[in-house]
Amino acid sequence: MSRFFVRPEDVGEEEILLRDLGDIKHLSKVLRLQPGDEIEISDSSCFEYRAEISEIAPALVRARILDKQAFRGEPKTRATLFQGVPKQGKMESIVQKCVELGVAEIVPVFTARTVVTEKGKNLEHKRERWQKVADEAVKQCGRGLIPQIRPFMRFSEMLEAVSGDAFDLLVFLYENEEERSIKDLLRALPAAEGRRVALFVGPEGGFSEAEAEALRALAPPVTLGKTVLRTETAGMAALAMLFYELEL
Repeated sequence: MSRFFVRPEDVGEEEILLRDLGDIKHLSKVLRLQPGDEIEISDSSCFEYRAEISEIAPALVRARILDKQAFRGEPKTRATLFQGVPKQGKMESIVQKCVELGVAEIVPVFTARTVVTEKGKNLEHKRERWQKVADEAVKQCGRGLIPQIRPFMRFSEMLEAVSGDAFDLLVFLYENEEERSIKDLLRALPAAEGRRVALFVGPEGGFSEAEAEALRALAPPVTLGKTVLRTETAGMAALAMLFYELEL
């Protein structure tokens, strides 16, 4: 069943309004849905609905609420991936798969070994494109919230962002760590729900020695296994392990 996202204020007691012109065009021209067809709708806040289309107009779709319930597809753990910006083409795959796995937000980070220059004129265009990838992925996998692709950060800005009590757990994925595994880290945690977790993944070539030392001062490094994973694989693998241990 097709899923759409609306603002909380567009949800009434008995009816939901779809106002996004792109969604309306997709619903009517691509999916060719008609009044009487059922769709799924998220209010982008707390609840998801099963609804029946009652009217399709050029700038508005009305849908009658059939069922309402709290999000089923959202993990209680809120995971933020701080991803060292990879070479062109890889970020879209990272965004798509990490959204499917349950990431809450992704922050592209410029590090010492990042190949892409932060002086480029198309950074905001890239971020908007990645956000569209996230939007499509979340509709396909049935989640209730759309993960956000945050603005680019420098490594120093990332360190400031994770200082204090912004996160309950910091996970520093480091290819040179050989003893402490992410499994050891996660299984040593006391039982709790709703943790805010930050994952740090370097670009191709990993973090520099200076960056690794700065991260080590915040959190002990962990390994994902005996093999060295590519930057586009590491975040996905870590998220899968994280949710396996903390959600199931």
